[in-house]
Parts: sequence; structure tokens; C-alpha cells
Amino acid sequence: MSRPPPGGARGPRRISRADVAARANVSHGTVSHVLNHPERVRPDTRARVEAAIAELGFVRDEAARHLRAGYSTTIGLMLLDAWNPSFTEVARGVEERTALGPWTVLMSNTARDTDREQRYLQEYAARRVAGLIVIPNDHADGQAMLPTNVGVPMVVVDRADQGGDTMSIAVDDVLGGRLVAEHLAGLGHRRIAFVGDPDFARPVRSRFEGFAQALRERGVLDLEVLPAPLTIEGGLVVGRQLATRSAAERPTAVAAAVDLLAFGILQSLLAAGVRVPDEMSLAGYDDIPFTAQLSVPLTSLARPHAQMGVDAADLLLRELEGDRPEERHLLRRPELMVRASTGPPPDASERPPRGPTR
Repeated sequence: MSRPPPGGARGPRRISRADVAARANVSHGTVSHVLNHPERVRPDTRARVEAAIAELGFVRDEAARHLRAGYSTTIGLMLLDAWNPSFTEVARGVEERTALGPWTVLMSNTARDTDREQRYLQEYAARRVAGLIVIPNDHADGQAMLPTNVGVPMVVVDRADQGGDTMSIAVDDVLGGRLVAEHLAGLGHRRIAFVGDPDFARPVRSRFEGFAQALRERGVLDLEVLPAPLTIEGGLVVGRQLATRSAAERPTAVAAAVDLLAFGILQSLLAAGVRVPDEMSLAGYDDIPFTAQLSVPLTSLARPHAQMGVDAADLLLRELEGDRPEERHLLRRPELMVRASTGPPPDASERPPRGPTR
């Protein structure tokens, strides 16, 4: 009959290497060899130690081992908004790349809170992570709140080159906004609305700048900006407001700064009997999962979120493994996915402009 695990009346405690050594009747050093260099241990002795490990349920303390060795295999991943599928796709990409090696990802969610962002950075430093991948709380005023001197290699996602030694990967959102605008104007729309606050975050501002510039070049001057939170709820409110307007007063096409906004707008419009795209076209931005499976499949600007996660992890791991990447600031090109939510305007007199106006 085997002995119960150490702990006694005081309750369970963590099983140590000394407990394994005592159960296998070997030295502490032999247990260490079995864990770190099993080829150095006689097969019968190794089998006895492994049996003791399984019987006691021993789990090695990787954090302590790495601290003693002076290195860590833990990577910090700080998401801006874990409720947004765009950012969870980035996390999926990071996991796919790090799973190829001995790396562990420690993830946190700042929920667009700058104070929480700073607190997590301090926590990562206290845990001595090997490196960081961060989607920052990026303000439209251009103020970089994220420090670059965090003491470990860092990759910033969704922010272009900010100088210093920090690596980055981003998508050309100015081009993305332009592609959406050119699509809507090319369909013949002349009264267009942009939903989202350009002053809220730098990526939104970049999208709006490209969007507005492309419309001006095509002679489309009737552009309405409807600020809203970047959420489904924000879209529901805007959609209800648009649905209450007469057909002559509302835009014939709406571009949302993110897909979540577009989801809410679509729901409100359909609930109010406004047909999409027959009475109003609607385009999103991000092409998050399920946009193609909506009741009206959504035209959206695709950003390669999962691939951005893979690329961010690849930059960081190459840096950590001594293969310093020459290209340290990556800018990816977006792609417009045209689906059933966009079409020509309802007023046949609103014909496509003849060409770009400069």
C-alpha cells in the first residue's frame, strides 16, 4: 500500500523534488538529471524516478527553473479588447506560431484602459517575461502612451514604426479606408456616412482619412460623420437614428469604422424595414469571422488579423533566438471583400461620377 502524498493534517502542499527523491530512493541530483538530462541516468533508475513522479503528481516549477537559469520562455500578450474578434484572431495567430517551440503565452486584456495597460506592463516585468506582444491603447492624438524601454524585446501590433528599437506590425488603414470609399463611390453613391469617431483612436482616424480623401478625389462632397462607440450597441443606436430619417434625408451608403458597428447598424435597419442594400448600402471594416454568414452578407475591408499575430510572434521569437530580423516594421496591405450588403443607390439619378476629381 503506497503512502499518501506529503501534507498531513495541514492540507495539501506542492510536491517537491525532495519528495520524489525520497519516494524513488535516489538523490535529489538524480531527480534533476531525470528531469533535465534523462540520457545521463540508467534506464532502471530513470524508470523508478518517473514512476515516483507519476505517483506523487509532481509538477516542475518552470518559473523558478527559468529564474535560476536567468531566462524565461514566457511571452506576454496584451490585447486591447478581448471582446473584439479582431484581437482574438491576433491572439490565435500568436498561439499558432509560439506552439512550434517551448514558449508559453501569458495573455491579458486592457479593455482600452490606459491605467490597466500600465499595470499589466509592470506585472509582466515582475514575472520577467522573455518578450512582449502588445496591442496598445492608441489615441488618435498621436500620443504614444506605451513605453519603449520595457527592458525586453517588444512587438507592437496595429501601430506603425514608432521609432526606437521596438518592432511593429500594422495594416495600411489609410489604404483600407480608400478602398471602401472607392467601392461605394464607384457604385454611384453621393450621400455617404462614416460611422465611428475619428478622434477616438489612431486606426479609426487613419481609416477615415483615406476614406474622406478618396471621396473628395471623386467629387463626393456629401460626407456625414456619425461618432459612435466601436460596439454592436453603438451600431444599434446609429441604425435606429438612420431608420427614422426619410429616404431623402438619410445617406444611401454607410461605412462603419469596424464590423461590430456594422452588425448593430444592420440589425436596426432590418428591424425598421429598411432594405439593405436596396435602400441603403452598408460596409464594415475588419472582416471578422461570420461577416459572410449574416442575414445580409457584409461587404468588409479584410485585415489579416491571424497572420498579424503569426508575424508579430515570428518577429519576437527571431529576436529572442538571436536571429535579429532585418525588417523590423511590417506594413500589410488590406483587401476589400465585396458581398451582398452593398449595391447601387436607390435613386437612379445618382449615377457614378465620370472619374476621379483632383
